[in-house]
Amino acid sequence: MTKPIHVTSEIGKLDVVMLKRPGAEVENFTPEMMPRLLFDDIPYLPIAQQEHDNFAETLRNNGTEVLYLERLATEALDAGGLSVKQAFLDQMLTESGYAAGILHHVLEEYLLSMTTSEMVVKIMAGVRKNELDFVPRDLVSAAEEHDYPFFMDPMPNLYFTRDPAASIGDGLSINHMTFPARQRESLFMETIINYHPRFANQGLHVWRDRDQTTRIEGGDELVLNDTVIAIGVSERTAASAIEDIARKLFEKQSGFEKVLAIRIPHNHAMMHLDTVFTMINHDQFTVHPGILGEGGQIDTWTITEDAEGELQLNHDRDLKRVLKEVLGLSEIDLIPTGGGDPLIADREQWNDGSNTLAIAPGVVVTYNRNYISNQVLRDHGLKVLEVLSSELSRGRGGPRCMSMPLVRQDLK
Repeated sequence: MTKPIHVTSEIGKLDVVMLKRPGAEVENFTPEMMPRLLFDDIPYLPIAQQEHDNFAETLRNNGTEVLYLERLATEALDAGGLSVKQAFLDQMLTESGYAAGILHHVLEEYLLSMTTSEMVVKIMAGVRKNELDFVPRDLVSAAEEHDYPFFMDPMPNLYFTRDPAASIGDGLSINHMTFPARQRESLFMETIINYHPRFANQGLHVWRDRDQTTRIEGGDELVLNDTVIAIGVSERTAASAIEDIARKLFEKQSGFEKVLAIRIPHNHAMMHLDTVFTMINHDQFTVHPGILGEGGQIDTWTITEDAEGELQLNHDRDLKRVLKEVLGLSEIDLIPTGGGDPLIADREQWNDGSNTLAIAPGVVVTYNRNYISNQVLRDHGLKVLEVLSSELSRGRGGPRCMSMPLVRQDLK
């Protein structure tokens, strides 16, 4: 029987996925707050929701069960009961900067007065100061944050469900994320795994939990097959975290034998590996040509375990050669974003032209705005399902970013 989390590839038929429909959190901030919240623009919510519904319907029409983060979190907290709800809220307030004191009590009382669903939505949307009849009297609030409108920041990045956790085999990594704006997000997944009836007590492995101090995010974690994982060394994922998860996967006999670390540029436009490189078929990958040097060179390290249980690293700069070796293939088709045109590649990569979501071997979901890259994929024999994208793309994430696969069929 398939477990409620089972992912052994990037391309197996997608049976179950978790999404987060954009809500008030994506417009509950000002332009001045955008750097703090890791956003470049403020989406127009009604259209963003229509586009996201189009994305979800495309998945359903292709045989995928769609679950929603906000509903799963609510159901998990209700299943856990009041003590779990209070513990969740205590941790959320602590990570929002209120570990103790009168404001912790005031916010806790305010949020517990709501239904569970209302509380979850409110935490995601953020708590403004003008919602509470309370004037904080501590020096930090009075002198440093007098004009800041929030007690609890909104979480506008939540619709990128890929990053807080990653499904790997019959388990997952619950991630310690890089920036404070996103670090609270993984608490939702931790709660779901521990208390939701669909996931709790199902023998799922937590390969790495959110209490680890080294940073890693799901956009950098790609399950290439049932023995090989690729992880980006990026702006959001540290090399030390990759070594840590490799050790845990090897120690716990997960079935994974190789971890391929790929170093990409450390910048906002290429924040995760999946913004520049994704697997879309048994032997086909999208790649942003801007990450490759002359002759397709990029730093990669194949990590394995020796007989004494120590990590062994093999460095190579030929991406094609490495992929052929670790996947046991004679040929690899690296499909360049924008067809290889530098200007088009940069423009379409900025709008997630490389961030494709495979829902079956050779079948991908992409943003319609990246029409050059989409045609290139078709020219390489891929079936391309385009989804609407004018507002969703303002958050700097594409179809892979917006989805957390929970169950994929094994490759035959």
